[in-house]
Amino acid sequence: MVRWWFGWCAALFLAGCASAPQTPSLRPEVLLHDEDFARPAQPIDASEVFAVDDAMRDYVRHGAGGLHYQRDRAEWLVKSLYRRGDLKLEYDTAITRNAAQAFEARAGNCLSLVVMTAALAKELDLQVEYNSAYTDETWSRNGSLLLRSGHINVTVGRRLIDRNRSVDVNWTVDFLPPGELQGLRLRPLKEATVVAMFMNNRAAEALARDATDEAYWWARAGLLADPEFAGVVNTLGVVYQRSGQLDAAAQAFTEVLRRQPTHTQALNNLALLYEQQGRPDAAAPLRARLEALEPEPPYHWFALGQQALRRGDARAARDFFAREVQRADYSSEFHFWLAIAHYQLGETTQAQKQLERAEALSTSRNEHDLYAAKLAWLNQQRR
Repeated sequence: MVRWWFGWCAALFLAGCASAPQTPSLRPEVLLHDEDFARPAQPIDASEVFAVDDAMRDYVRHGAGGLHYQRDRAEWLVKSLYRRGDLKLEYDTAITRNAAQAFEARAGNCLSLVVMTAALAKELDLQVEYNSAYTDETWSRNGSLLLRSGHINVTVGRRLIDRNRSVDVNWTVDFLPPGELQGLRLRPLKEATVVAMFMNNRAAEALARDATDEAYWWARAGLLADPEFAGVVNTLGVVYQRSGQLDAAAQAFTEVLRRQPTHTQALNNLALLYEQQGRPDAAAPLRARLEALEPEPPYHWFALGQQALRRGDARAARDFFAREVQRADYSSEFHFWLAIAHYQLGETTQAQKQLERAEALSTSRNEHDLYAAKLAWLNQQRR
């Protein structure tokens, strides 16, 4: 069972939801060790997540200034998110932007776009509600991090002054492709959890850059924003593990498992930590639980495919990558590596199809440009 890359996993909740803890949580300060990390160059301020700047205020004033009722204002806002010539947002997972940053860039990941939409809705005095949307979980990698993503959307509705009106119109704004929206199950999220998710994303992005001190302060801010959000506790454990503070890391992972005994990231991280400490007997029951929960973990076939490529067996690599694509067709990375295996086997038509699919599924501008360049090169070779 190939699992080595999973040990440095921080759960990246672009939109996820923590289950209610089964037992009372530890006080946040028990898990924190400020004295061991250099202070960030810029203070981390939770109020900046939803902060509205002058450009956003001008946009709202000019676009919806003459609209008096909640239905008209909410409809204007929702349509402006997609209408050409207005915001016309671009999905980009490169970084997690706050509301003002996403508005300026006209781009963001799922969480960034929800935060921006909520900030604009508040500026219009609209009611805002957040939802964790249950879809099949997705996985991605960033350097040595394996990241799990959930999904979040936002509902905007009546203005505060319109609460007594008989007409109550709500709009749920979701940045998934329309074909993926059918059958979504929604669960309410409090805003504090959304803030914690934002901080958790920033912590994971800092970890991917090996900026461990910075990652600590983002994770710390997320924990203080919502101490019940298990994802940020797991990320804090990874920060401690990266910085060699294994006892603190074990405490964080154990706290996650005390709340959620089936939390697979924390199970794997704690097992690897015990193995790192030379405690295989402590790791063994965690491995057994993890094996029962996840007989074929994320990236399992992908890792086997890369091993096959390294030993020069492109045929086996192709088959392994194809199995990973079959269960995770959303991943541009899997399609890209399947294209490489096809190319090494001389199957250039199949390689081209997989590169085209990788380009279509890319979730950042840099990734799109990389796959487009590879595809252009392949087309040049085929001529």
